Amino acid sequence: MGAADWCRSSAGAALVLATSSDPQHPAENMADGSSETFWTTTGMFPQEFIIGFPKCVKISKVAIQCYLVRTLRIERSISKDPVDFEQCVEKDLQHTEGQLQMEEFPLPEFPATYLRFIIKSAFDHFVSVHRVMAEGTAENT
Repeated sequence: MGAADWCRSSAGAALVLATSSDPQHPAENMADGSSETFWTTTGMFPQEFIIGFPKCVKISKVAIQCYLVRTLRIERSISKDPVDFEQCVEKDLQHTEGQLQMEEFPLPEFPATYLRFIIKSAFDHFVSVHRVMAEGTAENT
């Protein structure tokens, strides 16, 4: 079986935490596979969200479609619960006026049960995250 996108709700991913809540733009929108829907932040920074996988997966690439995000950190956990995160990557994103930021993070393959995305700063008071993707394969269990 080839690499799958483990951040989709259809793959069994679950949004276990989001620091902002807007009923019109819920966090679950990030996992529906569509760039048309999104989650929006509603307060100060940092903001974060955590995606849990249905099993431990080997991740080789993470990607995000967002708007107005300045600094993003991605962390992973291999715990049964969303704790003990360690940093994978932190990056300053380029501002793209009027269009979505599409960032790919090719990473050395690593196991994960959870990914935490921390939006440390932004180009405006609010940001939107349209899609997150984590490409990888299921660990043999």
